[in-house]
Amino acid sequence: MARFPRPTTPRLLYNVFSPSKTTPSHSSSPSPTTALLLGNFHLQLRQFSAGGNLARAKEGKEPWWKDSMERLRNIGISAHIDSGKTTLTERILYYTGRIHEIHEVRGRDGVGAKMDSMDLEREKGITIQSAATYCTWNGYQINIIDTPGHVDFTIEVERALRVLDGAILVLCSVGGVQSQSITVDRQMRRYEVPRLAFINKLDRMGADPWKVLSQARSKLRHHCAAVQVPIGLEDDFHGLVDLVQMKAYYFHGSSGEKVVTAEMPADMEAFVAEKRRELIETVSDVDDELADAFLNDEPILSNDLEEAIRRATIARKFIPVFMGSAFKNKGVQPLLNGVLSYLPCPTEVSNYALDQMKDEEKVMLAGNPDGPLVALAFKLEEGRFGQLTYLRIYEGVIRKGDFIINVNTGKKIKVPRLVRMHSDEMEDIQEGHAGQIVAVFGVDCASGDTFTDGSVKYTMTSMNVPEPVMSLAVQPVSKDSGGQFSKALNRFQKEDPTFRVGLDAESGQTIISGMGELHLDIYVERIRREYKVDATVGKPRVNFRETVTNRAEFDYLHKKQSGGQGQYGRVCGYIEPLPPGSPTKFEFENLLVGQAIPSNFIPAIEKGFKEAANSGSLIGHPVENLRVVLTDGASHAVDSSELAFKLAAIYAFRQCYAAARPVILEPVMLVELKVPTEFQGSVAGDINKRKGVIVGNDQEGDDSVITAHVPLNNMFGYSTSLRSMTQGKGEFTMEYKEHLPVSQDVQMQLVNTYKASKGAE
Repeated sequence: MARFPRPTTPRLLYNVFSPSKTTPSHSSSPSPTTALLLGNFHLQLRQFSAGGNLARAKEGKEPWWKDSMERLRNIGISAHIDSGKTTLTERILYYTGRIHEIHEVRGRDGVGAKMDSMDLEREKGITIQSAATYCTWNGYQINIIDTPGHVDFTIEVERALRVLDGAILVLCSVGGVQSQSITVDRQMRRYEVPRLAFINKLDRMGADPWKVLSQARSKLRHHCAAVQVPIGLEDDFHGLVDLVQMKAYYFHGSSGEKVVTAEMPADMEAFVAEKRRELIETVSDVDDELADAFLNDEPILSNDLEEAIRRATIARKFIPVFMGSAFKNKGVQPLLNGVLSYLPCPTEVSNYALDQMKDEEKVMLAGNPDGPLVALAFKLEEGRFGQLTYLRIYEGVIRKGDFIINVNTGKKIKVPRLVRMHSDEMEDIQEGHAGQIVAVFGVDCASGDTFTDGSVKYTMTSMNVPEPVMSLAVQPVSKDSGGQFSKALNRFQKEDPTFRVGLDAESGQTIISGMGELHLDIYVERIRREYKVDATVGKPRVNFRETVTNRAEFDYLHKKQSGGQGQYGRVCGYIEPLPPGSPTKFEFENLLVGQAIPSNFIPAIEKGFKEAANSGSLIGHPVENLRVVLTDGASHAVDSSELAFKLAAIYAFRQCYAAARPVILEPVMLVELKVPTEFQGSVAGDINKRKGVIVGNDQEGDDSVITAHVPLNNMFGYSTSLRSMTQGKGEFTMEYKEHLPVSQDVQMQLVNTYKASKGAE
């Protein structure tokens, strides 16, 4: 039985030739996009006149769900920070009737953009969490995820691109291809996402879309061409010429909601003809059908060009470039039409699962609602009603009340509530089908888990999770708020795979790790706001060590007499450094001859020396690479005890420690940097300033790979410094190598700091 009733009329044609049901309530005119989609409509008219989808469905030649899937798009909007992603999403929601009033990202009305639902996002004017929504445009349903632009929140982009079928890469017409544009493009390639490019902010001073197009080709290696030409730039920008349909579009009305179609300006004809030829040549390079017509000098019809662009875009061989100004309400509706025309529907994208019953054999998912349920949990969020789990359904249907299986854990779970998200608002639904993005409540799972109906045991490959690069020590100000503090950390760790929490066994500090200073600052602020817990933040205590460099003798008598049994114990011997490469950090050797000290007291003496070595007298850190040799001693028949000899060992160690010329050891990290060659000099100079030693420098394409040994104490905040030195293009990894002695001046500084802190106590 069909679960989704097929439309009785061709919905797309109905929406074009009669007033659209999705036209915003503020507009009384028919859909302004009529002309833009005419090419598509002629093609669909031919299909319907020849029998169309409906006739073929009745004959059993096409599955019943085909039409529903063809009219579905899952897209993400990604870009460098401040390129206008959230502003663009706001305009899309307005023109599709999802919202009826426009709010700016940094609006003075205090409301903020719809997709920035967190108070912190509205205050800072940045997107922190990806937000999902959906809208309808000309009979098509579009699911949209607006993602953050800041590199610290890169995991939000990773998981969005993992589940989307297409994407819009927003580029600033002034800033051009920036550091995060390169990162986002790399992520889109990783997940093989077909994309459109949108050159935004053409109204800004210094806007140059052709420079940005050239940068996209050189820096991003995009095979791309413009499908539009702007009419004027900067303050004079007032319209676009569509190179496919060869029409001009102007955007009238208080919010640009009325799209007026006209003939292109006469003075632009030569330039438009040149750009159209460039578009046709570029697409012909990757599409054989168009190439044949182009080489044979046949006239290229709008429909043929549009179909060729669609084929090349879905095959990820071409990227059509749109233009406009989201802030000035120009160019958004044609971009929406481009999403429908050029980006794939769910059945046109290859998605694979791993069959756990057949040794993780790759299985192609057809993407139809008739198949077994396969859904991926790609994002978790703590909502008002418990954990909210975002699911992308790849195959099958999920209904409220269904039992589903978490393949990763084997747990059987009932779906108590099923919703569709509109930023932070929810709409209850009874079922969701393949291709859709839905959210469920009350399902305990982790990010990346796969759900099925139990008939198959498939898992989806998870998203790429980058390793944290920065850590901070954090603790609640009030001891009473420890429970809420732990609850907050557990929640954030579950929601964000790049946010890690650990405990330093030596210092007892809670250490949080993340992608950068802003990332961690946001979480500390969220702990304060959402859980009402004030937390103090500090640099984690670096695990320094102490060691000795000389041999030093000890001879200590511990003698204490008070009424009754006293304490008596004498130990003699020496301490010395262990030879390099010793497998242990501490050795105790008993070279006593005779019974000067009864053998039953020897373990207490060893324990005393070990305890003393846990805290060196220079800065109170453990002493390593130490050998203690016991050569002589004395005992008392009545007053000697285990406690007396343990105390004698502790005081003996402290007595001779200074004579052994102790030094402080610091953890040295092996740091590997990958930076564009142009920044190599400044990065190497900064490593030297941080007292690092460069041990290797290789060339890898346009990048330099630098290997260095750098003290950990000099690496805090380095991710931010590296980004500023390399315009955000530098990357680094860091791992522990060994403990090495600090320089004399650093040792003096550390000792003085330690003495000052002890004096303050």
